[in-house]
Amino acid sequence: MTNSSATPHFDLTPPREAQLRRLIDDLSDEERRVMLHHGDEEPFCGVFLAEKREGVFTCRLCGLPLFKAGTKFESGTGWPSFNAPFDEDHLRRVRDARYATETFEVVCARCGAQQGHVFADRGKPAAITRAGPITASNCGADMARQSTPP
Repeated sequence: MTNSSATPHFDLTPPREAQLRRLIDDLSDEERRVMLHHGDEEPFCGVFLAEKREGVFTCRLCGLPLFKAGTKFESGTGWPSFNAPFDEDHLRRVRDARYATETFEVVCARCGAQQGHVFADRGKPAAITRAGPITASNCGADMARQSTPP
């Protein structure tokens, strides 16, 4: 999705080193493992798996809007999945060779925090399947910020 008059523009400048340290200090050990060290969460535990309210899912680290709630769908994977980002420029794909299929890790374009994976082998259009910090890494933990659209 490209920016238009209907989509507000967000600054994608990475946080300065001191600012990034403060943001990282606000994370739990598990959030650091998932977001900054390519970790995965357990499926079917996240607090946002069944989330149905309208709003915007944002990066837990820097707050950049990543997905509109209306793009979330049930993938059967145990992680929230989205068929489109809030804005294409807000996410980057990085090849992840840990899996046997063609898989890409999705990271926040502003701060580089891991946001999940894209699995392109399901016979459907590629979708972003969350295995990252927008969901909880253990049942009942609230690890993400969610806000209403601007």
